[in-house]
Amino acid sequence: MKYVLLFVDTEQFHADLQAMTPDDRARAFGLVDAWVAEHRGVIRGGNKLQDAHTATTVRLDGPEPVVTDGPFVEGKEVVSGYFEIEVADLDEALRMAKSWPGCPVIEIRPLES
Repeated sequence: MKYVLLFVDTEQFHADLQAMTPDDRARAFGLVDAWVAEHRGVIRGGNKLQDAHTATTVRLDGPEPVVTDGPFVEGKEVVSGYFEIEVADLDEALRMAKSWPGCPVIEIRPLES
């Protein structure tokens, strides 16, 4: 099965990351790098997204499309990146997500076939 792991940052997580010393931040990113290396056999793609303020939103729910700068919703949580994975089932995707050393929220969604 193919799934997308959507990594969600919170305001608190972002603040904690910014408050880290450069050495602590490097160690934290090293844990993420090690996680990616451990799971490279099932990761099919993915990327880190730029900050939410760089988003452009197109709304199609009115008589004309409306384009606005910024994210679709204002919130305390933002999707910061994703991986597409191919694993046996949801249980395997959950095991991966539970061991993620980065941001505190991961949404798992199956991909359409």
